[in-house]
Amino acid sequence: MGLSTHVLDTMHGCPAAGMAVSLFSTRGDESTLLQRLVLNHDGRTDAPLFDNASLRKGTYRLTFDVAAYFKARGVVLPEPNFLDRVSLDFGIAHADQHYHVPLLVSPWSYSTYRGS
Repeated sequence: MGLSTHVLDTMHGCPAAGMAVSLFSTRGDESTLLQRLVLNHDGRTDAPLFDNASLRKGTYRLTFDVAAYFKARGVVLPEPNFLDRVSLDFGIAHADQHYHVPLLVSPWSYSTYRGS
């Protein structure tokens, strides 16, 4: 499966359908945009971010447009937003394994882990 992600909206108790996500490769302070996408009805990508053949050892960043998502859902947020974008930096040490990076998020908190 390579690399995958999904987002759960813990404020509304549902998948974060429609949230924009960006994937970057990173090296030190430099980052390179690899792709931008919008999560489907299940809060997931339609295809893996990387399949097994294209996943490479290295460091990456997923950036989730949290405030835009909640504003689109009609949530009134303070200005400035407490959370605008959530960026998760992570490493791929074993390109032959599956890496799943879920995000559980509300306008005021988030949690992540290496999923299966």
